[in-house]
Amino acid sequence: MNLEQIYQTPLVVDIAIAFITLETLALGLLHRLTGRGLALREYGLTVLSGLSLMLALRCALTPGFWPGMALFLVTAGLAHGADLRVRWRDGQRPA
Repeated sequence: MNLEQIYQTPLVVDIAIAFITLETLALGLLHRLTGRGLALREYGLTVLSGLSLMLALRCALTPGFWPGMALFLVTAGLAHGADLRVRWRDGQRPA
């Protein structure tokens, strides 16, 4: 399978989902072990929102999975709204 074929299948979304998951775990582990970087509570809602959008895209690319797409879009919206609320409450301006 060449690169062009990978980009024409849902596999590219699966790779992105795996990367987001591994990156989140690595950042959490780094913070837990060294105290450096951000704590999960500081970026968890942002990751949840983005990951939910990726999962919605994955469902959209899979025939018959539209209920999952709807669920993940709602999850992304709720996580995004919660993230904005937390940042607004803490006096931070959303980027």
